[in-house]
Amino acid sequence: MKKCLMTAVSLLSLSTLAFGASLPRSSVQGEYVEARTADVYTGPCFANGEVDLVGDLAVFGWRVTKGTWQGVNLDGLAVVAAVKASATLGDRYRTAFPVKSILIIDERADPEQRLALKGFAQRVSKDLLQDIVRIDYLPISLTFDDGNLHTAAATLVAGALAKIQTRAIDDGDHICHNEEVWYEPLTEVDHAMPAYALANEYRGQGLETTWSNPYKRSAFVASFQYRD
Repeated sequence: MKKCLMTAVSLLSLSTLAFGASLPRSSVQGEYVEARTADVYTGPCFANGEVDLVGDLAVFGWRVTKGTWQGVNLDGLAVVAAVKASATLGDRYRTAFPVKSILIIDERADPEQRLALKGFAQRVSKDLLQDIVRIDYLPISLTFDDGNLHTAAATLVAGALAKIQTRAIDDGDHICHNEEVWYEPLTEVDHAMPAYALANEYRGQGLETTWSNPYKRSAFVASFQYRD
């Protein structure tokens, strides 16, 4: 009996390892931009003046330049999210959850790619997309001036529902001259740079609110590279 039990356990362990080994690996890289309704690059006095009052809304999006997610090719496709939190996103002392979210998925994606883009966005967004209340399928573009991410000048457009436009932060944007990156990016990214939001808009349904919140030091541009 004991020998049979050990054999069963061994077979279960081997089958579990085999199943895990058969799962397709993911490797995805590309470009990212986000904008919130609170400054992310700011001084403590300004941050303290905004916390619990604004910063509960955000738009962010990814464009995959190359890669696969669980075996599905996502080259050139994009996905955008908009979220409404219960408090200021990234607050060091208070949770922003629960968070409601919507997704906008690249209309060029086939059904398999749509599921993969959704899964990728949920995996790298630090639980912000666990309560998705609506999904739209629209044309999405994410471009950078001169094609160079490091200019921090980006434009993200998702149909007529969402838009972010950024530029680099310059000397004229320093008010107290004690600014720093007060909030980290909302998702898992590499080489993030704070940026000035010339546009930060969401005009869709699902979040019980819409917004246009430009002219703030409220954005990030970044690259991302994820391997699983």
